Amino acid sequence: MIMKIENERDMIRLVKEDKWMMDILHHVQTLQLPDWWVCAGFVRSKVWDALHGFTLRTPLPDVDVIYFDNLNLDEANEKQLEQRLKQLDTSIPWSVKNEARMHVANNIPPYSSSVDAISKFPETATALGLSLDEQGEVVLAAPCGIKDVLGLNVRPTPYFKQTDERTKMYEERIRKKNWVRTWYRINIIPVHQA
Repeated sequence: MIMKIENERDMIRLVKEDKWMMDILHHVQTLQLPDWWVCAGFVRSKVWDALHGFTLRTPLPDVDVIYFDNLNLDEANEKQLEQRLKQLDTSIPWSVKNEARMHVANNIPPYSSSVDAISKFPETATALGLSLDEQGEVVLAAPCGIKDVLGLNVRPTPYFKQTDERTKMYEERIRKKNWVRTWYRINIIPVHQA
């Protein structure tokens, strides 16, 4: 049965009803990282699965955990955090990144926060993150909005429309991901129409 998801409240309810997703959020919360989020495909795929009526979860190549700590920029720390998460659940393909250092890897100006980094993800439908507040409530970050993920539209974020180089990176990513093969109802919007 295809679920009706119309707003942020519906998205959060969908997550709260998913024990697997909530377990992941609680695992990450135990690390007590500053400005942490579980993001990208973790959120998008859940919404698209629900909007397609899938009863089985579409497998994720990884579960992206980001945080922002400009006091510890050592990449080795990220690997240690991944190991700590693997000790909590070995079945999850954890990927941990400190967005305070990722601008160096991406050769761009520094991000100001994790949500700033999310806003610069390639697609608006993927520019999403989930976290837990101090009371344990689910929080959604959607710096590019939720209209596209709910409308099953794939378009570049404003950041990825700024230069020809980023536009080419976006188009190559869309080609490689081939999301239409899995989520047959999505609409890939060409860059020149986005």
